[in-house]
Amino acid sequence: MSGNPRTLSFHDGRSAPQLGFGVWQVENDVTPAVVQKALELGYRSIDTAAIYGNEEGVGKGIAQAGIDRSELFIATKVWNDKHGHDSTKASFEESLERLGLDYVDLYLIHWPVPKVDKFVDAWECMIQLRDEGRAKSIGVCNFNVNHLEKLLDKTGVLPVVNQIELHPRFQQAALREFHAEHDIITEAWSPLGQNRLWEEPELLRIAKKHGRSVAQVMLRWHVQLGNMVLTKSVTQSRMQENASIFDFVLDDTDMQAIAELDQPDGRVGPDPDLFRDIKR
Repeated sequence: MSGNPRTLSFHDGRSAPQLGFGVWQVENDVTPAVVQKALELGYRSIDTAAIYGNEEGVGKGIAQAGIDRSELFIATKVWNDKHGHDSTKASFEESLERLGLDYVDLYLIHWPVPKVDKFVDAWECMIQLRDEGRAKSIGVCNFNVNHLEKLLDKTGVLPVVNQIELHPRFQQAALREFHAEHDIITEAWSPLGQNRLWEEPELLRIAKKHGRSVAQVMLRWHVQLGNMVLTKSVTQSRMQENASIFDFVLDDTDMQAIAELDQPDGRVGPDPDLFRDIKR
């Protein structure tokens, strides 16, 4: 990996690599080789989820890489149909078994599913798992401010991370501000806008200025904002390219130009207040 990957500190005293490797949409049978290659290239943070169907492959890739467990940061997530104390605990146990691990470094609620309204029950279980040391840190994904406030009101415990859709076209400034005020790390999924920004003129201009790819510019933007960020590729050259973002800096003019790309309707994924898929 080019440069020294940074780590970010959580409010629970733990830390994580700022740059992670995600395996969404990677088939289970090819996941071991992909994860092993990512680890060989220097990635140390791997993000999966029960719904991805590839936790077993992640576990095999970790085992094949032969890297000391203490050097790795492994995250997985509970799916929407498993909210509730007993069901969340059972799902966690199943994830550990598939991964072949004794613990995960981060366990996350995948979506709040507010219409079902059981995410607080799931969170209470996760607090217990954290206290037992089997989930070293706990966090959430796709939570809006009102969902985070409910966790705080009901349990007094806030997540160390909120993993949200975040890219230059959808920057979520208000939510990131809430995170900053409450010492929650913002983690970006779809950090490149699901391939919809490759021809954006400002990004092309900045990329040319620095002699970098548009993807590298966007990932570097995330890093300079202080976000954790998940990359994803099954191609070795792209894995290497995505990791090579710690040896250049975007200047204030670049950062401002990217800030101006934000659009209120820039979301490409589901709205957390509406999404309630509990089947797939």
